[in-house]
Amino acid sequence: MTKREMYAEIRKVVADNAEMVAFIDHEVELLDRKSNGTRKPTKTQVENEGYKADILEALATADEPVTIKGLCGICDSISGLTNQRVTHLLTDLRKDGKVARTYVKKVAYFALGSEEVGE
Repeated sequence: MTKREMYAEIRKVVADNAEMVAFIDHEVELLDRKSNGTRKPTKTQVENEGYKADILEALATADEPVTIKGLCGICDSISGLTNQRVTHLLTDLRKDGKVARTYVKKVAYFALGSEEVGE
């Protein structure tokens, strides 16, 4: 049961107490503001968007699918990042349908596209 649902149930029980109802309405309003989604992106999220654009450019110039290590070699802006961070960026791009992943002998290769093929 979520907080919002809990407050709705409590509101039903204390409907005759105006002070309690006002408090519950205020708490629900705070929950609405918190989950509004109007927060600006963090510094890391902004950086990641730039890295994603660079990755897409690098994959567009690559003749064939590349590994993460190979991608770091052809894209200077991400060469200082860890493999785990590059993997996360590529996973986000895959979820958006911009990058495809293929496996050859348990090694992941990435290229532009939206189809995921496993071997």
